[in-house]
Amino acid sequence: MTEVCRLEEVAPAPRGAAVTVGTFDGVHRGHQAVMARLVALAGERDLEAVVVTFDRHPASVVRPEAAPALLTDLDHRLELLAATGVERVVVVPFDAARAAQEPEAFVTDLLVGSVGARLVLVGPDFRFGRGRRGDAGLLADVGGPLGLEVVVMDPFTGPAGTAPVSSTGVRDLLARGEVASAGRLLGRPHELRGVVVAGDGRGGAELGYPTANLAVAPGVLVPGLGIYAGWYRSAGLAEAQPAAVSIGVRPTFGSEGADPVIEAHLLDFTGDLYGQAARLQLVDRLRPEVRFDSVAELAAQIDRDVAEARTVLGVL
Repeated sequence: MTEVCRLEEVAPAPRGAAVTVGTFDGVHRGHQAVMARLVALAGERDLEAVVVTFDRHPASVVRPEAAPALLTDLDHRLELLAATGVERVVVVPFDAARAAQEPEAFVTDLLVGSVGARLVLVGPDFRFGRGRRGDAGLLADVGGPLGLEVVVMDPFTGPAGTAPVSSTGVRDLLARGEVASAGRLLGRPHELRGVVVAGDGRGGAELGYPTANLAVAPGVLVPGLGIYAGWYRSAGLAEAQPAAVSIGVRPTFGSEGADPVIEAHLLDFTGDLYGQAARLQLVDRLRPEVRFDSVAELAAQIDRDVAEARTVLGVL
């Protein structure tokens, strides 16, 4: 089982550690390839495979006005990292003091001193420390005399001729509602996590399709407006439930300009879900959100959406 600990709790790995460092937002297929290489290198050298990650995106501290919306909150990210087969994940608080830390100190004090690194695996564009001055060359210059091996790994790409898989690329796809393409880069369907909250009651009372409204954590990316097919999971349910999902501002009811609402209609379920923590995996986008001239027209379209969601999810 993977150990997850904060930096202040960590002790250097007794046999030394093979380490990779990063935010790893989304833990996409590129990140997964890094973890697989890290585990292999650790095994070859009899080292502990350790991921060093941050408790928030560094941009939220260094340049908050440009900080990206996150693909995964911290708990979700740690869960995904633990599933890659590494032995330990070390969570480093990223604050103004960490942002101002000289890269040499990051190597000597944190990587070698606290974690016990004997090998560091990075990509060619890896940067760290104050002003992003640290790179693979500095890692080798500072760490070499301390017995630190530096391995540079080429970025992971998909099919021939495609760009390297990146968190930015996944965000761009999701912003356009292209959840199926994003899922291929992630290696799994994109998942939203949150708590079911009370809505305005229109779904069941006016449309005949009650919904579970999911409130996600602030700062987490919500895909582009539209109607989706997906799977709904919660601790209160024995198995995943197929769902037709609306992410939108409900223009038919005059709600343009409001914050998007995430509404999941579970296709084969009736019951109370309020207050439950839930996970919503988005498989494919069915259509964009549009305004209808009447509630009856909207209800007829939802009939068609539900039928299409069943087809997409294979639950006819």
